[in-house]
Amino acid sequence: MTDVNGAQAAEKSLFAVFGGKVTDTRGKDFVDPDKIDMRGFFTSHEAAVGAWRAASQMNVDDAFTKYVIVRLW
Repeated sequence: MTDVNGAQAAEKSLFAVFGGKVTDTRGKDFVDPDKIDMRGFFTSHEAAVGAWRAASQMNVDDAFTKYVIVRLW
C-alpha cells in the first residue's frame, strides 16, 4: 500500500517573503528587525517570486531596502 499523504507532504514547500532596510547593500543584516515588512507565506516558488518582485519594484529607488525569499521547507 502506498502512503499517498506522506508523498504529498514531501512534495509541499513553504516560502516566506520579507524585507526591510539593510545596513549594507551587499549584506543581509537588517537595520531594525522589528520593522521587517512581511509579505507573506507561499506554497510555490513562483508565487513567492511574484510577491518578491512586486515588493522589490515598489522600493526600486531605495538601494538599502532589500526583499528576500526564504524556503522554510
